[in-house]
Amino acid sequence: MKKLLMASAATALIAGAAQAQDVKIGILLGFTGPLESLAPDMAEGAKLAIAEVNESGLFLDGASIEGVNGDTGCIDASLAVASAERLITSDKVNGIVGGMCSGETTASLQNAAIPNGMVMISPSATSPALSTIEDNGLFFRTSPSDARQGQVMADILNDRGIKEVAVTYTNNDYGKGLADSFQAAFEAAGGSVTINTAHEDGKADYSAEVGALASAGGEILVVAGYVDQGGAAIINGSLDTGAFDTFMFPDGMVSETLETNFGNLVEGSFGQHPGNDSDGGARFNELGEAAGFNPTNAFSPESYDAAALILLAMQAAGSTDPQVYKDKVMDVANAPGEQILPGELAKALQILKDGGDVDFVGASAVELIGPGESAGNYREIEFKDGKMVTVGYR
Repeated sequence: MKKLLMASAATALIAGAAQAQDVKIGILLGFTGPLESLAPDMAEGAKLAIAEVNESGLFLDGASIEGVNGDTGCIDASLAVASAERLITSDKVNGIVGGMCSGETTASLQNAAIPNGMVMISPSATSPALSTIEDNGLFFRTSPSDARQGQVMADILNDRGIKEVAVTYTNNDYGKGLADSFQAAFEAAGGSVTINTAHEDGKADYSAEVGALASAGGEILVVAGYVDQGGAAIINGSLDTGAFDTFMFPDGMVSETLETNFGNLVEGSFGQHPGNDSDGGARFNELGEAAGFNPTNAFSPESYDAAALILLAMQAAGSTDPQVYKDKVMDVANAPGEQILPGELAKALQILKDGGDVDFVGASAVELIGPGESAGNYREIEFKDGKMVTVGYR
């Protein structure tokens, strides 16, 4: 009888160990498409949080986590939905960091995540429409809405004394949402938008679009596009024809690629993307550099925070079931509780294991408001001597 009990106990331990190895986090980003230059550092940010939790050995009594990539193409709704479905039904992920761009995030949320009861935390989908989407409490984002970015853009222009601008935007949910939010905020502050017009990505020739922008005029051109697609082509066309030589770059344009391709050509141009000068941001930069990726690239900090929030919510709930831990995401993201910075996830896991509370500040000064989205902090950049430098935070 004793041998039978020992055998049963051994079997239970083996089953428990197998279960402990079966926690997966989907990393659903645009590894191809118009923002493919941003995706690798975003993925590395998420994987940094996963590695930190694994190293602690404190996650759900020793369970380990694996990150599984899925490609959205950024603007390919069909690919995004297929990748999300594969992550959920085939790879059996327990949560998803993603999507990346607003349109494909909406598609994968509505067609894959919600029907399957899966939590998604996007680090970079910023369309204001996502604030009011019916999500059954499953969707969060560590990036702010473009309703906030539009106001920040208006403030930056006003502070620089710029009163008249032309606007071009990529023709999708992200581009239109940002362009409309910006125009409303800028005009409310007394500014003038000479033209607010869409451009399509993937075209071979943008001379017609550049011509229309040039005819409308403006002190600068606001390019609410993608750095690896039509946005870059609009800049090239504007520089070649002399239509504009100074630009404002929203978050979809701000990356190392922008500096590499245009740094010496757009002197004095400026822009913004989510970022902050907090202790958490500085610590994340140190950890990211040590891990071998660029932690200052747009949305990499937000990706770390998205992965960390999923894992901390699981620990708080004592469960990897999205239907259970979704109710803990807001709790671990906000006060009250011990403030947690990057590199301190082990401390957070222990506090939660002991029944305490944490306030995850993370790399992007996380504070989730309203429908589970970031309140929003922005890094303001400017091109000086061919380099993209930080000139402030808002």
